[in-house]
Amino acid sequence: MGNKKNGKKSSSENTAPKKEQEKVQATNTESKTVAKKPVKITETVLRDAHQSLIATRMTTEQMLPIIDKMDQVGYNSVECWGGATFDACLRFLKEDPWVRLRKLKDGFKKTPLQMLFRGQNILGYSPYPDDVVEYFVQKSAANGIDIIRIFDCLNDLRNLETAVKAANKEKAHAQIALSYTLGDAYTMDYWKDIAKRIEEMGADSICIKDMAGLLVPDQATKLVKALKAGTKLPIDIHTHYTSGMAAMTYMKAVEAGADIIDTAMSPLALGTSQPATEVMAQAFAGTEFDPGFDQKLLAEIADHFRPLREEWLESGLLSPKVMGVNVKTLQYQVPGGMLSNLVSQLKDMHAEDKFDEVLEEVPRVRKDFGEPPLVTPSSQIVGTQAVLNVVTGERYKMLTKESKDLLVGKYGQTVKPMNKDVQKKALDSLGMKKPITYRPADDIEPGLEKFEKEIVEYKQQDEDVLSYALFPQVATDFFKYRQAQDTGFDASKGDTVNKTYPV
Repeated sequence: MGNKKNGKKSSSENTAPKKEQEKVQATNTESKTVAKKPVKITETVLRDAHQSLIATRMTTEQMLPIIDKMDQVGYNSVECWGGATFDACLRFLKEDPWVRLRKLKDGFKKTPLQMLFRGQNILGYSPYPDDVVEYFVQKSAANGIDIIRIFDCLNDLRNLETAVKAANKEKAHAQIALSYTLGDAYTMDYWKDIAKRIEEMGADSICIKDMAGLLVPDQATKLVKALKAGTKLPIDIHTHYTSGMAAMTYMKAVEAGADIIDTAMSPLALGTSQPATEVMAQAFAGTEFDPGFDQKLLAEIADHFRPLREEWLESGLLSPKVMGVNVKTLQYQVPGGMLSNLVSQLKDMHAEDKFDEVLEEVPRVRKDFGEPPLVTPSSQIVGTQAVLNVVTGERYKMLTKESKDLLVGKYGQTVKPMNKDVQKKALDSLGMKKPITYRPADDIEPGLEKFEKEIVEYKQQDEDVLSYALFPQVATDFFKYRQAQDTGFDASKGDTVNKTYPV
């Protein structure tokens, strides 16, 4: 009796016999094994992390020494190409992006390589002909890309069709990324329905691309469940740490059923980049979602990037401003990269004091433009127009070419209707009676043959025509630089009129 009062059990009241206890433990262990669902991790340190923090300036030579160790981690994939890397290689680093891709493929023996592809815009800022899209996908796969993440700034699936079909044809994994944003039209039914349509298109997986860090933990749970209700495809969650929510968002998304998350090695994580790979792997360690990563190996990889980070901080390439939390992201839905662009534009105009006014104008312009997600190139279009509206002192006194094209449908269909008065202004200025309602690329003539003829004197590889098709002037300058490096003869220094060149 006394033992019972003290909350203790007598020897005759012991729980199940030892054999029965062992049986229960075995059953529990078995159920845990069945339930185990390791989260897959895509590493972004070789692409989006340095694009977000240092304007895509990491060189191939800074990447190569560590890829052998990265290949041993067990990543779902390494995102290492596409996005702004192509332009940055040619324009700023004087590197051939195709050569970079081939070198990376030589180094990564086991890990799939992933790229970011802007739908019909490929890696540029406006739509390209179908034959260029198809050829770019073909050459990307041939040079080493295994997973192509394809997105459209308006989530207009018509702008993704050509790229998805081309990826299917090349046996590459086609992942469609939906640009995440907030607004009346972006309900859970919207995400569920579009997920179903994506599966029907022939995609292999879906990514939620949260470029501004707007996805909060509770909404991540609801969103993943909605997507899972709409499709059987694997779900990848990609977010940025800008608003300070990303790690919590990943936890809730994975618990709700997300299959993949995007992370960056700690020296290039947080701020406008992604959550840290080591931290997320450790957060899930010992749970059913444990990715099974070796923290010692991850630490060795981080040791490679840490001195580079210090070098970039010292040179000013990495600004402390992009390394912290910016809560204005949640208030104005402005991605980190867009914020820095606005600051730069206002500085050039000697109008830095207008920054807060511009931030308040951005949501108004976005609403007038049909509430598009703010991602390249729609973020630049909305941001630049907001700057003009404030600096000129009159809303839409000046419309940029890109604003006009967006308003008349040349970028595709927005989820909500546009402001009719602003749209009419754009239509009138372009001499159009009504906006485009069909797939914009249907108006674009095939271009490969023309591009081939224009670069015949510089062509060294098949892929050169694609570099030129996307960035004609930048690629031509690079081809001249490459020629000078190969021959010791720099044609750009010559007198092209008299055909004389310095020795």
